[in-house]
Amino acid sequence: MAEQQRVSIPGTTLFDDIQAQKGYALNKMCFSFNDKANRDAFKADEAAYCARFGLTAPQLAAVQSRNVLQLIAAGGNVYYLAKFAGIFGLDVQDIGAQQTGMSKDEFKQKLLNAGQ
Repeated sequence: MAEQQRVSIPGTTLFDDIQAQKGYALNKMCFSFNDKANRDAFKADEAAYCARFGLTAPQLAAVQSRNVLQLIAAGGNVYYLAKFAGIFGLDVQDIGAQQTGMSKDEFKQKLLNAGQ
């Protein structure tokens, strides 16, 4: 079987098999947020909820900071992270703004300008 070549895109964390293994606990926790009872349990005691899933120190720090780029670097998959972001009322534009280093309003304007 041929060896796969890893692609590198500067400034981007590629979600590959290595990131998937690294982020398993974080993504499993975020998937659990499909259930309202789990979202409520997380909001009631974040540290205890994270401990249930055995998050690593970098994953825990990323959760506490609410920083999407840190969550991705810690192995988070954007589809599961959307469930986490939703707990705090963040939407895709909030996430895009964080990823580009812009305010949400600046990011929205950039999207509007790109569509013209």
